[in-house]
Amino acid sequence: MAFYNKFIENVKLRRIVVLFLVLAALYLVRHMITMIFLTFIFTFLGYKFEQKIKKYIKIPPVILTTLIYSFILAAVYFALTRYVPVLVNQSVQMVTSLVDFYEQEPKNADSFFRFIHNSMQQFDILDNLQNGATLILSYVQNFGKIAFAVVMSFILSFFFLIEEQRTVQFSRLFLKGELSWFFQDVHYFMRKFADTFGVVIEAQFIIALVNTFLTTLSLFFLGFTQLPSLAIMVFILSLIPVAGVIISLIPLSFIAYSQGGIHDVIMIVIIVIVIHLIESYLLNPKLMSSKTELPIFYTFVILLFSEHYFGVWGLVMGVPVFVFILDLLKVKSISRVKKLPKKTES
Repeated sequence: MAFYNKFIENVKLRRIVVLFLVLAALYLVRHMITMIFLTFIFTFLGYKFEQKIKKYIKIPPVILTTLIYSFILAAVYFALTRYVPVLVNQSVQMVTSLVDFYEQEPKNADSFFRFIHNSMQQFDILDNLQNGATLILSYVQNFGKIAFAVVMSFILSFFFLIEEQRTVQFSRLFLKGELSWFFQDVHYFMRKFADTFGVVIEAQFIIALVNTFLTTLSLFFLGFTQLPSLAIMVFILSLIPVAGVIISLIPLSFIAYSQGGIHDVIMIVIIVIVIHLIESYLLNPKLMSSKTELPIFYTFVILLFSEHYFGVWGLVMGVPVFVFILDLLKVKSISRVKKLPKKTES
């Protein structure tokens, strides 16, 4: 009993043990990790959106949450019935233009692009594309699982927000039981991660919107077609810090060459460089502040390792988790987001 009391009093050791227990629990439920992360993201974004609306309109939380989620459902239904067929058609056209670049030798192309084309043929790019298509098909077959995770996460976040005060009050009961020290430490890590995640993801979401707007506007003036499909691709890639903008250069360059030749490729490269400079030297410092900025080298290393071990979720969660670890180790603290009202703290 004396050993147990000493363990409870040793806060640093206790929190290390609790942290490993939480990680072990996440590993055990790794098959549900997509639903867990999506629920957290939906709830966080929904809460932040509600707080912004409440600054201008005084409306009961239940009604506000219902209106927001009803609007989202209506938008999804409208998109599925009106825009998804168009988007699929444009995506097929985009892929076809890429395949045409591989299959046919570019007309009036300089020696550099002829060299690239010949090299691609030697390396059986089409076979690799077919293998990639097979991989994509395997993902499509798992669409039901992904859709189920999205729907359940959406429903869970809705119930959390619609009964936020009641849920928080019930959760506080765990802080007063026999294992209160355990849940207090869990609460400590959850608060820190929420603060870290909030600063990084919210900033990256805004950066992705700005990048998508600037890129789509530039593509419009260059005369690109399939803009909705390209805009969605750019937005998704822009959610990946730093690397996303650069990755988007590859398909955009192929499409640009198939439509306008080397001139459009040069324009796309210039546009991507300008947008990357805006993101790196204007948006990131402004939105994340100097306390959350990471050198580009560290960002790329984090993305490489997190993608290797955790897949797609690693690309999204890698940077927030790394900053969270730095904050825990007191290597580099983050500037806290605005504190939640006392009635919602748990």
